[in-house]
Amino acid sequence: MEKFDLVVIGSGPGGYIAAIRASQLGMKCAIIERYSTLGGTCLNVGCIPSKAWLDSSERYHEAQHSFDAHGIKAEKLTLDMPKMADRVQKVVKGITVGVQGLMKKNKIQVFQGFGSFVDAHTVLIKGETSETKIQGDKIVIATGSKPSTLPGVKIDKERIITSTEALKLKEVPKHLIVIGGGVIGLEMSSVFRRLGSKVSVVEYADSIIAMMDKDLGKELQKVLKRDGVDFHLGHGVSSVTRAGDKVTVKAKPKAEGSELVLEGDYVLVAVGRRAFTDNLNLEAAGLKADERGRVPVNDHLQTSVPHIYAIGDVVRGAMLAHKAEEEGVYVAEVMAGQKPHINYNLIPGVVYTWPEAAGVGATEQELTERGVAFKVGKFPFMALGRARASEEKDGFIKVLADKTTDEILGVHMIGPRCADLIAEAVVAMEYRASAEDISRMSHAHPTYAEAMKEACLMATENRPLNF
Repeated sequence: MEKFDLVVIGSGPGGYIAAIRASQLGMKCAIIERYSTLGGTCLNVGCIPSKAWLDSSERYHEAQHSFDAHGIKAEKLTLDMPKMADRVQKVVKGITVGVQGLMKKNKIQVFQGFGSFVDAHTVLIKGETSETKIQGDKIVIATGSKPSTLPGVKIDKERIITSTEALKLKEVPKHLIVIGGGVIGLEMSSVFRRLGSKVSVVEYADSIIAMMDKDLGKELQKVLKRDGVDFHLGHGVSSVTRAGDKVTVKAKPKAEGSELVLEGDYVLVAVGRRAFTDNLNLEAAGLKADERGRVPVNDHLQTSVPHIYAIGDVVRGAMLAHKAEEEGVYVAEVMAGQKPHINYNLIPGVVYTWPEAAGVGATEQELTERGVAFKVGKFPFMALGRARASEEKDGFIKVLADKTTDEILGVHMIGPRCADLIAEAVVAMEYRASAEDISRMSHAHPTYAEAMKEACLMATENRPLNF
């Protein structure tokens, strides 16, 4: 039986990064992946293909609706859905092959098959035709997550689908009904609305992207509604049925009112994800999942069995690829005797619609609930030269700063390239910068990043230079 310093179960962003960092630190590593390609949900059926679809659909939408404002005539525009889908798969293949190359470069042995515990140091790998056992001095559980569903709603993967199937559709739905107004639901809504679908979003909460700052949800709903997405907020889905190619969703309002009945040709169930720890045989290693299927860990991401760690979507916290990556590096460095650092408050959240929405730190609602005295600086992209030059006038950047110390406590933005702009806020908050610190730094002109400086000027002394 081959022995390794570290065995990683799962090759998503958390798992493969953990293996790479451990290898860099001198450990002999193995990684186990049940599927034929590496990269987990993110690279294969999540982050990467969804962003490829978002990019392609946005270009098509711009050609239809925005080029004319720039003096560009795009006539007889047609959509080649198969070619668009083929491009997405080429992007996915290129990146997953790249991860395979990283494993080879870092001398990490890859085992294909389903990994499960035999005991606290031994993992059984069941392939299609054979079984193998390996041992690890240390083990990392990085098996990720799977889409959740609602009680009584059966996913048939044909007409009642999850994001996994939505990313591989061969046709543009005539009427896509999306259950869930969170990140996944809205990104998929954007893709298919741009491509020509009628899209209806049903959400139980009273706002979309409810976990983010409320102002972001209001602005994003305004823009998506203008683009043709219908919203039914405050409705709980009671049934989803299918008859041939027709699907029917019934939902009851939380307040008084009549039952909502929607008919379409596809239903996308996007109500979140659940930890995937099924059939890992955790008990054989002395472990037990919690009521949500997650693996309990301490502040060092150690399980109750000290040499076994768990990271990413299988542990508490936001289900984000970059959070998993940070945890992958963290556990490898802890194992090597180093003292790494993760500030979970400063892991940004992003919605890759257009405009993009992003946030980090405390929301305005959270600060109010905690009784923290704060100042608000809010600068609209409409007042920014770069945004006006690009016809990108929707959205704003909002900076929340401590009323007494001026330390930045939260930054929330919606607009062009906010997925990238949020990094400045993360750096500022990691080093506990004040709003004045950022307002006094030079920002190139004309750029979208100037909105961050202006928002900080407004938070500091309410003295914007361009508004």
